Amino acid sequence: MLTASLINPGKIYIREIAKPEISSDTDVLLKIISVGICGSDLHYFLKGRIGDQVIDYPFTPGHECAAVVEKTGPKVTRLQPGDRVAVDPAVSCGRCDQCLRGRPHTCRKLSFLGCPSQLEGCLSEYIVIPEQNCYPFDKSMTFTQGVLVEPLSIAVYAVNHLKDIKADKIGILGTGPIGLSVLLAAQKTDISAIYITDKIHSRIKSALNAGAKWGGNPDESDIVRAIQNQTSELDVVFECCGDQAALDQAVELLKPGGKLLILGIPEIDRISFNINRLRRKEISIQNIRRQNQCFQTALDMIKNGSVEVDFMATHTFPLSEAQNAFELASSYEDGVIKAIISP
Repeated sequence: MLTASLINPGKIYIREIAKPEISSDTDVLLKIISVGICGSDLHYFLKGRIGDQVIDYPFTPGHECAAVVEKTGPKVTRLQPGDRVAVDPAVSCGRCDQCLRGRPHTCRKLSFLGCPSQLEGCLSEYIVIPEQNCYPFDKSMTFTQGVLVEPLSIAVYAVNHLKDIKADKIGILGTGPIGLSVLLAAQKTDISAIYITDKIHSRIKSALNAGAKWGGNPDESDIVRAIQNQTSELDVVFECCGDQAALDQAVELLKPGGKLLILGIPEIDRISFNINRLRRKEISIQNIRRQNQCFQTALDMIKNGSVEVDFMATHTFPLSEAQNAFELASSYEDGVIKAIISP
């Protein structure tokens, strides 16, 4: 089969490798139809690493995908050949202390698609994955929508952290696919106003069209002052771009007792905060680690039309043009939000 592998930073090569085979009774062989390029994929493409996760070349990236079931193991009960599925890329063990406490997303033995030293990615014609990671959907959904289930599930999980907070006004700093997904999920709550920022005008426009109250570019204006001129301080800020300046802005935007939720993946190993501002305001900080049991909820939201995600899929490429797809996505040109590759 064909796969698109990273062979050096910034370089993807289409190569022929052996088609994977089912090795566990509960495994499923999937024919990949669509793959989304995520921000973490771009880190691997450009830098060859995220923190201590370093690529050993060649390596196949990709973790957002939708597929058709090609073959099932003898103990698979929910799926059959021909089923259309969205794929949860995180394979948990189900036996460690984290899994048993309802935290499979922080499983001690978790393996993740397209993560070095864990699992090769899905930017191939076929992959094998456990049945538990496959979520069926019918023809009322497209395969592109199936791809977008994964980023939306992260947003749903993040927004679930508002349930115990009396949040009325929130900020979303960075409106790429994750930030836009947070915007869509947050609108299904009692939030009255959502303020967003991004350095790309087309993404600001997309966020405003999707329901944000206000949008601004931090490269062009003092977004803290601009937001505070319109409203009092914010209850919650979602940091979705992995940028030190955005973290600093979040602390300034939050009210005393506010909460900062970090979804963005920084390019650097360490970030910092003004501890005086953090302490005096008693700001709570929480990282969001992927998603926890929100995948089906996200799929249902797309299926029943409660959220509209199609606008995020702006470009589509065949597998043979994976290099072009990654170059476009990493340059943020031509209004790209989510580039989709169709093996």
